[in-house]
Amino acid sequence: MSYFVTGATGFIGRFLVSNLLKRKGTIHVLVRKDSQKKFDAIAKKMGWDLKRVIPVAGDMSQAKCGLSAAQIRALNGKIKHFFHLAAIYDLTASVAAQREANIDGTQHALDLAAALNVGCFHHTSSIAAAGLYPGVFREDMFDEAEGLDDPYLRTKHDSEGLVRAEKRIKWRIYRPGMVVGHSQTGEMDKIDGPYYFFTFLKKLREMLPPWMPMLGVEGGRINIIPVDYVVDAMDHIAHKPKLDGHCFHLTDPEPQRVGEVLNVFARAGHTPEMTMRIDARMFAFVPSGIRGAVGNLPPVKRFVGMLLRDFKIPKETLKFITYPTRFDNRETERALRGSGIKVPRLDDYAWRLWDYWERHLDPDLFVDRSLKGKVRNKVVVITGGSSGIGLASAEKVAAAGAITIIVARGEEELFKARDAMKAAGGKVFAYTADLADMADCDRLVKTILDEHGHVDILVNNAGRSIRRSIELSYDRFHDFERTMQLNYFGSLRLIMGFMPKMTERRKGHIINISSIGVLANSPRFSAYVASKAALDAFSRCAQGELSGKGISFTTINMPLVKTPMIAPTKMYDSVPTLTPDEAADLVVKGIIEKPSRIATRLGIFASVVNALAPKAYEVVMSTAFELFPDSAAAKGDRKGLKDEHASNEQIAFAALMRGVHW
Repeated sequence: MSYFVTGATGFIGRFLVSNLLKRKGTIHVLVRKDSQKKFDAIAKKMGWDLKRVIPVAGDMSQAKCGLSAAQIRALNGKIKHFFHLAAIYDLTASVAAQREANIDGTQHALDLAAALNVGCFHHTSSIAAAGLYPGVFREDMFDEAEGLDDPYLRTKHDSEGLVRAEKRIKWRIYRPGMVVGHSQTGEMDKIDGPYYFFTFLKKLREMLPPWMPMLGVEGGRINIIPVDYVVDAMDHIAHKPKLDGHCFHLTDPEPQRVGEVLNVFARAGHTPEMTMRIDARMFAFVPSGIRGAVGNLPPVKRFVGMLLRDFKIPKETLKFITYPTRFDNRETERALRGSGIKVPRLDDYAWRLWDYWERHLDPDLFVDRSLKGKVRNKVVVITGGSSGIGLASAEKVAAAGAITIIVARGEEELFKARDAMKAAGGKVFAYTADLADMADCDRLVKTILDEHGHVDILVNNAGRSIRRSIELSYDRFHDFERTMQLNYFGSLRLIMGFMPKMTERRKGHIINISSIGVLANSPRFSAYVASKAALDAFSRCAQGELSGKGISFTTINMPLVKTPMIAPTKMYDSVPTLTPDEAADLVVKGIIEKPSRIATRLGIFASVVNALAPKAYEVVMSTAFELFPDSAAAKGDRKGLKDEHASNEQIAFAALMRGVHW
C-alpha cells in the first residue's frame, strides 16, 4: 500500500506520516526544492525511515502540484491514499496568500490525485468551514455556513467545496477543531489559538500572586483538540471501509467556554484565575452600531491596539471569543467506535502545553535582551559621564558598541575617562559643557548634532544634590536655584534641543536619572527632590504627547549611590548604598526594556503609603528627620566633618529603609 501526503512537513503532517509508518507501504511526500533541508531536519527529528518516506519534488502553487509527466507516470495507479494537508492555518495571513494555498492548492492537489488515479483523496479541512454559524453544525452540513467574511473562514469553506464537487475520485473530509500541541509531550510548532493568550497570563503571573481573584470574560465555546488525537482519528478513519463521501468532525464533544479554557491554562501556568467571568452575551442588547462606534473611537482603538500589541494577540482572534458554533460529531464517533481513540480532557494535558510553550515558544525567549542589541552603532549621550553613575553607564554602553558621547564640566577627568574607554575599543567622544548654563547647553546640542547627526538615547545623569534642612536654608535661596537650574532646566534644555530630530526620525529614548527621594519625599532634600520632581512631571506629560511618535521616556528613581555627590555627608559611609556599577545596571535595564519608570519596591511602597495614609507617613518622615541631623557640611562646619559618625540607631533605620536619602 502506498500513500501520498502534501504538507508532510507541517505540524499535523509530520505526526500523520509517523502514524502511517506503523503500517505497511511507502509514503511519498510532496517537498519543494527549497524545503529539502527542512524535510531532512524533520525526518531526523521524527525518526522516519527514509527508505519508506520518499520526498517528491513539487510545488502546491503549480498545476498538478508541479509534478512532471514522468513523475506522474511513475506513480500512476500506485497510490491508495492521498492525504492533502498543505494549507495556511493563519488568521493573520494575507487574502492572496490564503487563496493561493487553501483554494488553488486544493484544486492542484485534486487534479494531481485524479491524474494518479488514487484510491481515495483525504482532505484536511477545518471547523472554520462552518464560518460563524449560530447553533449546532452537523457533519453533513456545508452550504448552511454563515459569517464567512473573514478570509481564513472563506478560503477553508471554499476549498472544502472543491472537494465536495469532485467527481473523478473518491474522497473523505476531516474537519479538525482548534489544534494544539501533543497531549503527551506538549510539542507545538507555532503560537496559535489559545497560545495567543499565554503571554497575557504570564504577565499576570509576574504582577500578581496566583491566589488573587480576577475578573474575566466567559465567551463562547472553543473547540480544542490535541494533534495526536487528530492524526490518530484520521489514520483510523482513512483505513476503515465504506466511508467515502463522508465528512468527519474531529472535535471535542464537550467543549469548554473561553473563560473556562483560560482558567485551565491559568492553573497550568500558576497564574491568577478569573473567578468572576462576564458573559459577553450580556452586551448583546447594545445595538451593533453603537458598539462599533465606541470601538472605533480613536482613544479606544489606540488603547486596545496597544494591549493587543503588548500581549502579542492578533486582532483577528477577538471575534472568536464569542464563537457561536457547536459541532455534532456522531459520524466520527461511529467510525472510531471500538478503536479506543477519544479526545483527552484539556485539564489533563494543559500543563504539558504550557510547559512546552514556556520552554520553546514564549516570544520573550526570542527577544534580544542584550545591551549590544539595543545600542550597537546608536548615538548615546550621557551627561555627568566623567565619574560615578555616568562613567559606569558609559563604560557599559561603549563596550556594547554604542557611539558613546560623555559630557561633563571638568576637562581633565572627562578626557581621561574618554581615553580609557577608547583604549578598550569603544567609540567614545567627550564634550565639556556647563549644563547649568543654558547657552552652553545650546552650544552642546548644536555641536553634537553637527558632528553626529542625531541622538538615539539621552541619559540625563548630571545633577546637583543638596542635603540641608529648610531652617538652615532661609538665607540660601540659591540652593533651590542651583538645583533647579542644573537638575531641571539643564536636562530640559537638552531634551528640547535633541527632541526635534528624534520626532523627525520617529524614534528616540530619554532616560532621566531621578531619585528615590521623589517617591519617599525625603526630609532635608527639599531643593534636590523638588528639582527632580519637576523633571519627573515633565516626563509624564511628555509621554502622553510623544509616545505615538516613537519617543520613549524612562524615569529612574535611583536609590542612594556611593558617588562623590554624597561624599560631604560622612554618615553615608555607614549606611547601605549602591555602587556606581550597580546603579549603571539600572540604566542598562532602562535602555533595554524602555519602561516608563524604574524604582525599588521600597520607593513604590513609600509612595503608595503616602497616598493612602499621608498623616501616618508624615510621622515616619518626621521621626527620620529628627533621627538624622544636618551634616557638618550643611552647617558650614568644616572642622566637624572628621567627627561625624553614624549612630547605631541611624544605621539600623537606614538599613530598614534601604536606599532612601536621609
